[in-house]
Amino acid sequence: MTSKYSGSCLCGAVKFEIHGVFDSFYLCHCSRCQKDTGSAHGANLFSATAQLTWLQGQAFVKTFQLPSTRHCKSFCAECGSALPNVQMDGTLLVVPAGSLDSSLANRPDAHLFMSSKAEWDEHLDSVKQYEALPF
Repeated sequence: MTSKYSGSCLCGAVKFEIHGVFDSFYLCHCSRCQKDTGSAHGANLFSATAQLTWLQGQAFVKTFQLPSTRHCKSFCAECGSALPNVQMDGTLLVVPAGSLDSSLANRPDAHLFMSSKAEWDEHLDSVKQYEALPF
């Protein structure tokens, strides 16, 4: 069964579709993912068979490859939102989970690079929760 997902950037300049299934979903805590997300971890879906189709704004898609590494990030040049990219000579589609507009039934398969985890990323269930800004 083939699934279809839609996604976009924050400003709406870029829109895309993914046709296929995701093989894995990882939360990566490496220092590089912390840097490029500005958060505790990256949340990426991976597929060796799904197909990416740009529907709008492909000219806004920029890709940064960290030299001498496999670390790669695509983003909207207008708003900076993370976007999908194809890696490993076209054999692997990487999709930032937050870039999808479609609902996603997948749950993360694993946390990666836990030895690099941010010090403040502990016991977060005990932190207060709000439905909106608290002020």
